[in-house]
Amino acid sequence: MIKEKKSLKNETSSRRKFFKTAAKAGAVAAATVAMPNIASAGSHAKVLKMQAAWPSGANIFFEMAADYCKMVDDMSGGSLKIDLQPVGAVVKTSEIGQAVSSGVVDMGHWVTAYWYGKNAAASLFGTGPSYGMSSQEVMGWMEYGGGRALYEETLAKVGYDYVGFFHMPMPAQPFGWFKKNVTKVS
Repeated sequence: MIKEKKSLKNETSSRRKFFKTAAKAGAVAAATVAMPNIASAGSHAKVLKMQAAWPSGANIFFEMAADYCKMVDDMSGGSLKIDLQPVGAVVKTSEIGQAVSSGVVDMGHWVTAYWYGKNAAASLFGTGPSYGMSSQEVMGWMEYGGGRALYEETLAKVGYDYVGFFHMPMPAQPFGWFKKNVTKVS
């Protein structure tokens, strides 16, 4: 009888030891699976170069581009980073589209209307005077009203080879456009 009790006790403690060991091993395995994305993202991050059409510093448009870069970094867990360059760092503003097309830079942050000289339809994708659509309406037109198809057609006619998308729409310009400086109320 004593032998039976002894063997029962050893069997119970053996099971407990097994379950404790299994639980510890499971916790270590779960941590190992979860940690590589956090631990190694910085050292293995893919870095894309983006040139903006804006100067760095106190410039709302450069800040919007920097916010976008931070969102990409945050959403990717640090595995995708964007090296944001200010205006003129790599190419002139008028050359950003071609620089993206040819791979000189990976991305560009500018207003499509900047290539108006290549195709007048580009002005439809910039900021206009304060008549017409609001920035939210332009975004709706782009996604649901045929704007994207027109944009892609215009892009092809200009000869740019990239996929463009709109984010953080710019508001309409409230004062209009004039050929000469307005210096007096009269």
